[in-house]
Amino acid sequence: MVMTPQLLQSIRLLQMTGVELERVIEAEMERNPLLERAEAPEDGVEASTAGDVQRESASSIADKLDSSLENLFPDDPGRGDALAPDMAAQWRSSAGAGSAGEDWDIGQSASAPVTLRDHLAEQISFAFTDPQERLIAAELADCLDEAGYLATDLVSLCESLGADLAELKVVLQRCQQFDPPGLFARNLAECLGLQLKARDRLDPAMAALMENLELLGKRDFATLRRLCGVDEEDLVEMLAEIRALDPKPGLAFSGGSAETIIPDVSVKQAPDGTWAIELNAEAMPKVLVNETYFTTVSRNAEKEDRAFLNECLQSANWIARSLDQRARTILKVASEIVRQQDAFLVHGVRHLKPLKLSTVADAIGMHESTVSRVAANKYMMTPRGVFELRYFFTTALGGSEGAEAHSSEAVRDRIRSLIDSETAKSVLSDDAIVEHLAKEGIEIARRTVAKYREGMNIPSSVQRRREKKALARASA
Repeated sequence: MVMTPQLLQSIRLLQMTGVELERVIEAEMERNPLLERAEAPEDGVEASTAGDVQRESASSIADKLDSSLENLFPDDPGRGDALAPDMAAQWRSSAGAGSAGEDWDIGQSASAPVTLRDHLAEQISFAFTDPQERLIAAELADCLDEAGYLATDLVSLCESLGADLAELKVVLQRCQQFDPPGLFARNLAECLGLQLKARDRLDPAMAALMENLELLGKRDFATLRRLCGVDEEDLVEMLAEIRALDPKPGLAFSGGSAETIIPDVSVKQAPDGTWAIELNAEAMPKVLVNETYFTTVSRNAEKEDRAFLNECLQSANWIARSLDQRARTILKVASEIVRQQDAFLVHGVRHLKPLKLSTVADAIGMHESTVSRVAANKYMMTPRGVFELRYFFTTALGGSEGAEAHSSEAVRDRIRSLIDSETAKSVLSDDAIVEHLAKEGIEIARRTVAKYREGMNIPSSVQRRREKKALARASA
């Protein structure tokens, strides 16, 4: 099959997220004068379609003519500034200040997020007066990773700066007192220790615990009690304090803002008990092809300009059709997913069925690769939350004889539920979990249970038993 540029473009548009699609559309509209945003109708006026006579605003006319109305119609100069020139520049709401008052959004004036480097630079300027110490502190700040840890060797840093190691350590100790506590640490124990020190909780027992964090990871509480010289109750309180600390204090200044997920499809229960599936207009941009402008301009255009306009018309029509086809494809895939996973929407994750891409592809008459592209980075808003479409495609785990297969996600939820219901006297091993699942008609290997458990960051039965016994004795 020959992959034409238009076909490749359609494939790319299909697998794009809503945010990526918006960027592509904006870029294409800047390049193609025939593309326009399909705005929602206002004040009862119907939105125009391709070929209709369009009433254009003054701003759109000015953009197309590459000039302003003041130059074209000197007798009607429009609105001028009522403020003096020196005052006008100070007000965003006045003409000439870069934006019209009615278009100004206070969000545009919001301060930029403070980065870790900016946060430390301010503290360095106040903490150090000596130029050499300030230079060392700035270099130390540049060596921090995004979590706030010092990711360099002090000896190597001394050689590159030509500074004395003792002087560098003095500067480092002062930097480790910066806010938030835990910055400039060289390992996890030092990071937690700096935070405990700032809280005045780094006593000898806690210091011993910080030196033996590997035992804490193994849940070896008996050895920790002996090394720290504390009883069961004190050790539990110490563990609670450690859980309240931040192991990566620098991430609070990562500078990146999480993008809000905009669902592509919404699913609601209809009055008759069926599911109503709708596309989200925010995530499905639409464009119009301004054929009126094409006809008007191409009538008197030169041969070269007419060729350019014809190319723009062809490209604009293809993009409009591709966006429409993209929306229809997403709706088809989402509708089939809802039909297949009806039990999940009604009863929850325990009833999530195993589902393959090929099953949906065969049902809607599309290629499996097309369904795969639709499922990636597209989201569905359901009564049970917002889920990526790919979430509904899970592998099947065989059931016992005569029983139906189970979804791997549903089995994970059942394993988590069994572990959450444990007590100190009834901690389940992986073999015991296998037996419980077998009684429910779920045939699964022990190594699969261990893989699922580790994937959910759940410790082994030995570690869980130690922790639950320690908590039980402390609360007794």
